[in-house]
Amino acid sequence: MTSESVQPILLLLSDHPGGNPTEFMIEQAFAHHDLDWTFHTVEVRPEGLEDAVRGIRAMGFLGAHISNPHKEAVLPLADRRTETAELVGAANTLLREGDDLIAENLEGRGLLAVLRGAIELADARVMILGAGRGARAAAVELGRAGVAELIVAGRDPARAEAIAELVAEQFDRPTHHLPWQEELAVPEDVDVVVHATTLGREAPDTAVPIRLDSLRAGLILADMTANPPDTWLIRQAAERGCTTLDGLGMYVEQSAVAIELWTGTSPDRAVMRDAIEEFLEV
Repeated sequence: MTSESVQPILLLLSDHPGGNPTEFMIEQAFAHHDLDWTFHTVEVRPEGLEDAVRGIRAMGFLGAHISNPHKEAVLPLADRRTETAELVGAANTLLREGDDLIAENLEGRGLLAVLRGAIELADARVMILGAGRGARAAAVELGRAGVAELIVAGRDPARAEAIAELVAEQFDRPTHHLPWQEELAVPEDVDVVVHATTLGREAPDTAVPIRLDSLRAGLILADMTANPPDTWLIRQAAERGCTTLDGLGMYVEQSAVAIELWTGTSPDRAVMRDAIEEFLEV
């Protein structure tokens, strides 16, 4: 264990950390709450990840945020894994408990937090667009939250089916998958659409193959793309009267949960949102 006289240290482990706003956002939260903690960004290549995790243990650091491409590879390097991390097959957070490092996945927790401010999840019929890691994290948390129904629409039918089967088995929720080969129409009885693909992550004007006339007023459109937050899909949905929830808000929420798990302090989300918007100039 780290001596109480030593300043607690946290890390961001990333292959290409340039432009990542996490350190700035978290340091602003620490300053706002007078927390004598520090957060450092560290560039770690895939071949150095095992040594980096070993270093976290050896130097008594209290945790880390894990960025791409390390989220899957870090799992077997942790001493223990939460149920969520196991089900998702990836972790974006390391927590220290005694001498152990615990792998956790909070990606879906940020989505749940913003959705709970917009709809009663127990009554919600939710469609997830995508079948990758983000979609899996979203599906696990939505299944655990007890949504009324979950639909997984993926361009890889086998992966979409696997996610649907996982949620049905683990959480006993009505769940099924849809093939997504061309433009996808949102069913009329769906209340929430969650965009969890990588489309728009690098270029905000990238179109998502979805029938725009199926984006109707009253529908909630949640896009998990954090940077940039103003995606093509968000703009199209807003123009058609949908309630839109951007990925930046979800990232703030999941980071706030991480801060609380690390420090025991629930941080001010507005301070964090202001910081990340300042950093990204959005």
